[in-house]
Amino acid sequence: MAAEKKQEETEEKKDGEKKKSFPVKAIVIGIVVLVLLGAAGGGGFWFYTQATAKKEAAPKPVVAVMWAMDPFIVNLMDNNGERYLKLAIQLEISDAKGVAELDQMKPRLRDNVLDLLSAKSVKELMDMAGKQRLREEIAMRLNTFLTTAKVSKVYFTEFVIQ
Repeated sequence: MAAEKKQEETEEKKDGEKKKSFPVKAIVIGIVVLVLLGAAGGGGFWFYTQATAKKEAAPKPVVAVMWAMDPFIVNLMDNNGERYLKLAIQLEISDAKGVAELDQMKPRLRDNVLDLLSAKSVKELMDMAGKQRLREEIAMRLNTFLTTAKVSKVYFTEFVIQ
């Protein structure tokens, strides 16, 4: 009988410990969850909504439409035409519809660029500022002829002065 009484008392102690340990475990788990949410940028929900908003707001990359011109070889203005320039150009245009117009107007565009290049001196083209001015002048001249698209950038793929 005494053995049964001791066994019942030990079982009651175990049940009491289980009942006491449950709230402690719940509190510890709750604190851990709050700490993890706080570490994720001031709140897990805020972090999640900001991440999804950035994904949705990201614009699609715009693919540039490029159009290549045949290389130009021109005599430069100084030294009695003894120096020459070889230049290859790629044009970035604003609309793919402009490619047909560029193809159709190719002789007129090449003539205009040749006139511009042959009026330049070596001194004008040697520094970066001179090359940038040349890009801007080419774009401005070509845009006067175009109606469906505009030249947004001019890229030099070859630039040799000799």
